[in-house]
Amino acid sequence: MSKGKDDILRYDKMVEQALRGVVRQAVEEVREEGLPGDHHFYITFMTDYPGVDIPDYLRDRYPGEMTIVLQFQFYDLSVDDEKMCVTLSFNNVPERLVVPLGAITIFADPAVNFALQFQPMGDDHDEPGFDPDDFPDGGDDGKASRKKDDGKSGEVVSLDNFRKKD
Repeated sequence: MSKGKDDILRYDKMVEQALRGVVRQAVEEVREEGLPGDHHFYITFMTDYPGVDIPDYLRDRYPGEMTIVLQFQFYDLSVDDEKMCVTLSFNNVPERLVVPLGAITIFADPAVNFALQFQPMGDDHDEPGFDPDDFPDGGDDGKASRKKDDGKSGEVVSLDNFRKKD
């Protein structure tokens, strides 16, 4: 049996898909139960990813990438194996966002110092690194406030070390 480029098990893609399942499950639990305690989510996604459905003015304002906060004011949250949907308010105007799970590049819950960074699905190019300072603790409707540092450090799970090198 020959060992060609396509004849290897892609553990990196398997692990990434499993970790996207963590995002799906977390969103599903929040949809059913609400956000417990101080939990809140920062979700960064590619605005030009196929299947992303956001208003044109948001796509213009956030070309390439956008971060949303699920904390205080979000409505009609839903998720399935392919995408998540949520209604958020932008300048007091409710907007429905549809985000394929494959478009998500960062999922963070600062309340417990948890973050996952993903590579774009179906694309092996390098993305910029995760910077925890991009995600201040707190926030509402796109406004963020920084809480006192409690000395806890978070851990970012990056799959780059497991990726196939061409």
